[in-house]
Amino acid sequence: MNREGGCACGAIRFTIETAPLGTGACHCTNCQKFSGGGPNYVALLPKGALRVACGTPRLFCDRGDSGGEVQRAFCPDCGTPLWSIPEHAPFMTVKVGAFDESADLGPGLHVYCVSAPKWHPIPDGATRFEKMPPPDTAPA
Repeated sequence: MNREGGCACGAIRFTIETAPLGTGACHCTNCQKFSGGGPNYVALLPKGALRVACGTPRLFCDRGDSGGEVQRAFCPDCGTPLWSIPEHAPFMTVKVGAFDESADLGPGLHVYCVSAPKWHPIPDGATRFEKMPPPDTAPA
């Protein structure tokens, strides 16, 4: 499995050579700010699964709900958000919109639904959690 992606201007390019562990949509207020309004759609990957092929992303250090640091990578030229690496998780998240092909990456679960704006409906029957799922929950 090989998947490529990058930013809007092409300055940053990356490759992953493993299938995502799962996919999700995060509705927390920080993700709403970083996505520009709605949830943050992501693919979960093992840390270290992403290889930067071109360019140097800029990092913004944030704090997650756990209190741990979250490094958020973006293109310093066009501002495209690319991926996040949460300190206390065994995975990293890559923005679905940063992949060249993403038709198969619809969200398998929704997290921080308590923060979801009323105008952004979560589909009936979707796997959803008020905040983060329990640690033993397998990503879809």
